[in-house]
Amino acid sequence: MCETCGCDAGDGVRLTTLDHGHGHVVTLDQKVLARNDDLAGRNRAWLAERGVTALNVMSSPGSGKTTLLERTVADLSPERPISVIEGDQETLLDARRLTAAGARTVQVNTGAGCHLDAAMVADALAALSPPDGSTVFVENVGNLVCPALFDLGERARVVLMSVTEGADKPLKYPHMFRGADVLLLNKVDLLPYVDFDMDACRSAAHRLCPGLTVLPVSATRGDGLGAWYDWLAEA
Repeated sequence: MCETCGCDAGDGVRLTTLDHGHGHVVTLDQKVLARNDDLAGRNRAWLAERGVTALNVMSSPGSGKTTLLERTVADLSPERPISVIEGDQETLLDARRLTAAGARTVQVNTGAGCHLDAAMVADALAALSPPDGSTVFVENVGNLVCPALFDLGERARVVLMSVTEGADKPLKYPHMFRGADVLLLNKVDLLPYVDFDMDACRSAAHRLCPGLTVLPVSATRGDGLGAWYDWLAEA
């Protein structure tokens, strides 16, 4: 049981490596470790030794994480190797999408768990074996609470929210936004049809994290993706 939120993360976690549409499932009887931060430090050192950039991507369910990563992999993988650690409670649906887009993908199914932790990521990295100098996206379980509390050993934290969510979302979930390195405001193609105050959202986010980079994007239409890719190149 997770000592932070009381969920059952780690009990019967399933790790699945996808490559060219084939899957191999390994059952991991892991507990969420009290020494998560220590293990995250080991992950960070492991990644640094290989020159691998790991990015922790977090959002509410339905904000568009998988669509954004699918587009990013398709656009950038011809130039750089990209791998994905895909976190969901169940199914291989998103991992299959990302594999089809061109990424080597490891699916971590957490069962009742609401977040990934450093131990899960360590096992996923071992299974994934990302090439030296490559990029690894960690698509965390859709949740704005628990994922913010767990260091995975990532280089940077990417928070995604959509304009279909309230502009006050940063104020309601301050820990998530306070720890972010970049905020992607997704689905801007829907702005003519929704009541969303872009300036108010940006102001709320900057109140929590003054140096936060805020990038409006549309993962489906392509708006703002050039700025996102420029940010990635500097990460």
